[in-house]
Parts: sequence; C-alpha cells; structure tokens
Amino acid sequence: MIKLNENYIGKLILPANYYKTKAKNIKEISKILINEYNSKVPETREELMKLPGVGPKTSAIVMTYGHFNKDYIPVDTHVNRVPNRLGWIKTKTPEETEKALMKIIPRKYWQMLNNNFVTFGQNICVPVSPYCSKCPVRKYCKRINVKHSR
Repeated sequence: MIKLNENYIGKLILPANYYKTKAKNIKEISKILINEYNSKVPETREELMKLPGVGPKTSAIVMTYGHFNKDYIPVDTHVNRVPNRLGWIKTKTPEETEKALMKIIPRKYWQMLNNNFVTFGQNICVPVSPYCSKCPVRKYCKRINVKHSR
C-alpha cells in the first residue's frame, strides 16, 4: 500500500464516502503498521483508535471481523438508525447505541448484527420513506409515524 499513490488508492475505494481522506489515511496507516507494529494490525481497540481516521466504528469492525473478537458491536448509521426506529433503544450516538445494544442483544448475535442491520437499513428500513409494507418485522416495530413510509 505504501508504494501506491493516494489517487490510485482513492480510485479503488471510490464508492466510499470521503474517499480522498480515507486514501490518505490508508497510506499513512500502512506506514505506521510497518514501522511501529512490525506489519501487524493492533489487537486492541485502544491501539487501533490511535491510528489516523480510526474511530469507534472502524475499530469495532477490525476487532469483530479482522480479529474475530466477539466483544464488540460495530455501529454505523444503519445500526444506529434501525434499532432506534424499531423502538428497541433510544440513543443518539454510535457509542450510546453500542452500549445499549450490548444490554439487550444476546452476545452470540453481536458479530452478525452489523451485517444484518446494514443490509436491512440499505434495502428496507432506509432513512427516508422506509419500505414498511415490505418489512418482515413491521408487526414488532414501535415506530410511531409510518404515514410517510412506502
């Protein structure tokens, strides 16, 4: 990665938001991993979050899917929105959402939660005008205002 230029990395990750910033961070992280971590990805969330551009979501994703650590729930916009909309939790930030979900979701489901909510949030429970009529869990949804749904 350190041999690639940032524009090329950016083209490879183009569908991602903020791809230019992420490309710069990927290149910088690659250098740091080689020079400071013996080319190994840190195995703690705290160490991961010292890397440029790595926050709670990315660190939880690396811990969950990279290190197969089952102690985290990666929370992105979908994982934050869907359980709040369903009425399972009432949180504002991803950090609050992760803690709240850990209290109500059995640990054996934590690892699959992100993938399931991302897919569901991209296809059914979309941010604007969700497809409530197609929703397989609509009878369990505590969403109060569904008049603007499809």
